[in-house]
Amino acid sequence: MQPAHVPPPTDLDVPVRELILELAGHLGVPAFVAECTALMGGAPRSAHQPALRYLAGRSFDAEGEWSPYWWRTWGARGLLHVWDDSATGSVVAGLADEHWRPAEMCLKVSTRHEVAGSAEGAAALVVHELPRVRAQALRTLAVTGDSEHLDLVRQRIDDPDEAVRRQARRALDRLGRRLDLDPEGWT
Repeated sequence: MQPAHVPPPTDLDVPVRELILELAGHLGVPAFVAECTALMGGAPRSAHQPALRYLAGRSFDAEGEWSPYWWRTWGARGLLHVWDDSATGSVVAGLADEHWRPAEMCLKVSTRHEVAGSAEGAAALVVHELPRVRAQALRTLAVTGDSEHLDLVRQRIDDPDEAVRRQARRALDRLGRRLDLDPEGWT
């Protein structure tokens, strides 16, 4: 539920991270997280207009100027900078978003906050058509994956995209160290 009054951002020209922290300061972390997860769940933009100025770093004049997937993306981006475990379910669900931008942002949140339960969603995105999504999925698996994800990560070492191949090698190394595996068995 949107609080009765959220003042406008102090300065829309500052980095979005600062705006997000400012909004969290106005709302408190539980209400901030509720705002972000509501947006991620497809809540109507009109009900969250004051918060969107902070989360997007801009004012909105025309109702139709942005596609709805942006609200979900910006909701997830808020959680990148202000986290609470109560958002776990929304982030894990967001990994299966129909559009790649919210899914990729949920991968970033999962990586930064080591979100429990995100490995399977990341595993599904390791084969996404966009290299940037595949690379981010590998970053997520590096911190949330388990031994059953090693083969999937290993397969990306031959990815057509160099950035994905590089990230696969890093992810494999980090997974191996994190899981305390014998290096002979995971490279």
